[in-house]
Amino acid sequence: MGLNAIEVNGRLFELTDSGFLLRREEWNRELAGKLAAKEGISLEDGHWELIGFIRDYYEKYNHLPNARLFVQAVRKVLGEGKGNSRYLHHLFPDGPVKQACKFGGLSKPPGCL
Repeated sequence: MGLNAIEVNGRLFELTDSGFLLRREEWNRELAGKLAAKEGISLEDGHWELIGFIRDYYEKYNHLPNARLFVQAVRKVLGEGKGNSRYLHHLFPDGPVKQACKFGGLSKPPGCL
């Protein structure tokens, strides 16, 4: 697995070859914004809500959900309007779980290409 880095406010953060943060404890909002910008996304309230959701989910269950479980969990907590694939893909077009994890400083989800 190769490594690369991203600079945020003069500090380098190591990333995996897939662009995920190497050390979760180093995550911050500025880093999230920079990672998202690299993929053409400007983080807004809806993004932050789901990034916070996936981070809380990981802290509570100590694992990352698959796509189906993620949609179900979001629906249960945030309601039908946000817990559906269309809404989630609108915010995270390259895969809601993948991008929410990446921007949230979490590891690459299992089964993610």
